[in-house]
Amino acid sequence: MKPQRILIGALLLGAAGLGAYLAFGSGDPQGDVLSGYVEGEALYAASPVAGRLVEIGVQRGDVVAAGAKFFAVDPAQTLAARDQASAEVESAKSLAADARRGQRPAELGVIEAQLVAAHAVLNEADTSLKRIQPLAEAGAASRAQLDSAVAARATAAANVRAIEKQLQAAKLGAREDQARAAQDRVRQAEAALGAAEARLSDIAPQAPTAGRVEDVFFQAGEWVPANQPVLSFIPDGRVRLRFFAPEKDIATYAVGAEVAFSCDGCEKDLKAKIIYVSPRPEFTPPVIYSREARDRMVFMIEALPVASQELTPGQPIDVTPLKAAAR
Repeated sequence: MKPQRILIGALLLGAAGLGAYLAFGSGDPQGDVLSGYVEGEALYAASPVAGRLVEIGVQRGDVVAAGAKFFAVDPAQTLAARDQASAEVESAKSLAADARRGQRPAELGVIEAQLVAAHAVLNEADTSLKRIQPLAEAGAASRAQLDSAVAARATAAANVRAIEKQLQAAKLGAREDQARAAQDRVRQAEAALGAAEARLSDIAPQAPTAGRVEDVFFQAGEWVPANQPVLSFIPDGRVRLRFFAPEKDIATYAVGAEVAFSCDGCEKDLKAKIIYVSPRPEFTPPVIYSREARDRMVFMIEALPVASQELTPGQPIDVTPLKAAAR
């Protein structure tokens, strides 16, 4: 029975060794490559105002160039707001110009006619005073008549001076603070017009850069709520690699370092530059944290392809470890 026990023990030991090999690999948990995938950070195009979607210029999966039209929301309300703001700008400009220019010639003519009439009254009062003054000195006119003539002449003279000042002010135009306030209203109206024009542009957005349309959430004819994404768009510059490096080699991976990677159907000798190294570790698969589990601890790393590549988000990639590349 003893040889049988030895044989059984050897078989059990071999099975345990095979299980450990399959579970933990051949001594190198990562192998010759680091596994990862292509990640795309999407932009979500939306309209700042609600409305009916009158045009959709792209579909899911389309590859578009910079400036391609995404969609357009019914511009009726936005156009009305733009036209109203434009009219307010013209009105404010006219009021400001009128304030700088002063009163119109017809209005100045009325004041000038009033001044002529005031001079006539002054002349009449002056003549009356000159006539009554000698009579009063001779006793032929009463003191009350003389006082009345003097007062009438002073009133007429004051009226002439008041109308002369009024005419002078009318020719000068509005006061400096009033003219400045009128110009401020012009700038305020122009700012409102700029905002209305910007909103008109926002309801028909375009692709900021070249990229691909990830998904389209609405179709022409549907009602789009304000600020609700109509489509998701992945710019070429926001396609990056995401892979995981083992804890024991993480010090090798620094922002700015270059790594080599490959993928199915891609060109050879592809390079990417590391732009982010996660400060938090992860486990594959989840295990209890211990010193013995460090071989399963990994850190996420992101890198941008050095040259423009036709990489598809979600596509698996293999990254050559920097340590392995150094060997």
